[in-house]
Amino acid sequence: MIPLANAAPDVGHAIQLALAPVFLLTGIAGMLNVMAGRLARIIDRGRQLKERPLDAAAAADDAERVDELHSLERRRQLASTAITSCTLSALLVCTVIPCLFLEELLGLPLRWLEGVLFTGSALALVVGLGYFLVEVHLATRTVRVHRGSRRR
Repeated sequence: MIPLANAAPDVGHAIQLALAPVFLLTGIAGMLNVMAGRLARIIDRGRQLKERPLDAAAAADDAERVDELHSLERRRQLASTAITSCTLSALLVCTVIPCLFLEELLGLPLRWLEGVLFTGSALALVVGLGYFLVEVHLATRTVRVHRGSRRR
């Protein structure tokens, strides 16, 4: 059993070690919030397009709608994959934190596991941000904002 007098400094040190992953979790949570917002807008736009009745007189509009629905589906897949990857990153960071405490308090040799988990978390975050970037670029390529005439 760990003597109480020796445990206090170890707990403080363990808390200090756990702060960096907690800050990383905060950043990942912010990114997940942005990604979830984009995914919600993509889904809402898709529903809006699907609920609009077909117009037999405007075949060109229907073709544009089908193209936009295909683009929205691709964007939905990319955003969903980005969210999944960033969530995996957060879960791996959450696993690092108890490992830090167990290593510090029980003296277990877990540095290799912490390194693997943290590296996996960083890689999952990079993948998630990469998918998010692809989704943003796809959105900017497919959505055009037309400028009207300039007022003078």
